[in-house]
Order: sequence, then structure tokens, then C-alpha cells
Amino acid sequence: MAVFTKVSEREAQQWLTGYSLGELVRLEGIASGIENTNYFLDTTQGRYVLTLFERLRADQLPFYLGMMQHLAQEGVACPAPLANREGVTLGELNGKPASIVTRLNGKPHMAPNADHCAQVGSLLAQMHHAALSYKPQLRNQRGLHWWQEVAPKVMPFLSVDQQALLQDELHAQIKFAQTPGYAALTISAVHADLFRDNVLFDGDTLGGAIDFYFAGTDRQLFDLAVTCNDWCVEDASGAMSIERKDALLKAYQSQSNQVPDAHAWPLMLRAAALRFWLSRLFDFHLPRPAEMVTAKDPGHFERVLRARREGH
Repeated sequence: MAVFTKVSEREAQQWLTGYSLGELVRLEGIASGIENTNYFLDTTQGRYVLTLFERLRADQLPFYLGMMQHLAQEGVACPAPLANREGVTLGELNGKPASIVTRLNGKPHMAPNADHCAQVGSLLAQMHHAALSYKPQLRNQRGLHWWQEVAPKVMPFLSVDQQALLQDELHAQIKFAQTPGYAALTISAVHADLFRDNVLFDGDTLGGAIDFYFAGTDRQLFDLAVTCNDWCVEDASGAMSIERKDALLKAYQSQSNQVPDAHAWPLMLRAAALRFWLSRLFDFHLPRPAEMVTAKDPGHFERVLRARREGH
């Protein structure tokens, strides 16, 4: 969500003529994140978010926009893509695929307590239930195949100890993905990036989930592990807060039939940590130039992975 492609107020106003959203009032670049170009877009009729897609192809985008539209229609608190005057939610702006979605109230809560985690657990369960009836499929673009592709690219930047950790964990995940237990896990469209900065709270009340552009078709248990690894981390060591973890899982399980398996759950927590260690290594060591970029520390998820491997 950095600004890679600049959009002027004049260009935004011209693009808005294709919508029934009123006149431009304010255009403000969003600095957080590293994938797409995002702007807050305020008009005389409301507050929206304008996204220009930097990496995702136009043929992939209907999956993401359709998923948000489906979830919103099912009552899940998330942005809803808006159609232009021609009835389509995807257009092109400054040479990039672009869309406008509704803007949710609230802001991220970066120091959550058990109650915040319980609300997130409930939200994730609602998303997973609604996603079961979403028929389009798109392989998780940051799944196992991507880990295998990226690992050799980041390996030269790692110490001998880090290289051994990466090779051993990747081998364990490849082996796990070939088991009957893995194959039996529930599959649907999943958010796959439900971190603290992708959930909004209006005070202490949940506002909704945002940034679905890492979503894909994957195991719901992986999505739960991704969420748990961020919301329930206790400190810099990567260890989990038992209170927050229990609150999140209890709220999730109260609305879902999915109960973490004693074998699959620890490996999914490790898989979720590996995925973000690799992506942060890749973005840190092989960055793209951008006008506004917020780099994230790869070391955090290395510590989370080591903690999960130790059973913490």
C-alpha cells in the first residue's frame, strides 16, 4: 500500500467522471504497506479508497474484487468494490488496473488485548463461513510454490544458521503438504494477511477487515494460523500470549466447525511464520523503487518461526 504510481488531483477528478460518486474533495496517498498504490479518496458523496494494482494482473483481480463483494453481501464487515457508470468494478488509471472501494470507519489497533482478539476470531470465522459459498478460485500467490521459488533468491543474504533454518523448515512444509491430513483440511477463499494493520477498530468496536489483495484459495487453518501469529504474539521473542490466543481461538471455534488438529496446527503456525519471513526477506533485500515505502523487519518472523518450532 505504498505509492508507486503517482496520481494527481486532476487525474483523479477526471477518472471520477466515470463514476456516480460526486466531485473530488481530497486525495491522500497511503504510505503503509509495500504492494499496491493506495489513496484515500474523499468526494462530495462519501469517503473511499482508490487502489492501483502494481503486481496483480488484470485477469487475477476479479477474484479479489468478487471475494470482497461476496463477503460484503454476506454481511461480513469489509470494503465493497464500487461499479462505475458501465457497471464494472475494475478500470485502468495511469496504465495500471484500478478500483474504488468503500472506506470503513476506524483505525488499526496495534496493541490488542484479549477482547480485540476475540472480535478478530469471530470476524475470521464469519469470513470463512461466507467464503465457502464463493465459487471462484485462485491459488494463493504466496503459498508453498512461491516459497520454493523465492528461497534460493534470498539465500545469499542469510547467515549459515539462517540458511539451515530456511532449508529445514521448507523441507518440513513440503513433506507436510503431501500428507492425507493436510489434504483433508477445509479449503476456501481466505484473506491470508489478516494482521493488526488490516483490521480497523472504531474505539474498541470492530470496524472490519481491509486489504484483501493477498487473498487466495487455501486452507482455512492456514488463514487462522496467519492471524494468530500476528494478533497473539507476546513480545519480540515471538512467543504467544496464552490469554489472547485462547480468546481468539475460542471466539473462532464458537462460530466455526474447524478445530485445530494436534498435528496440523503447530505445522500451520510454522508455515504462516515461514511465509512472512520469506516475503519480508524478499521485500527487504530485493525492493522496488517507490515514492513512499514502509519496509518491514524480516527478523520478526524469523523469531516467530523459531519460537513456533520450539513449541512456544
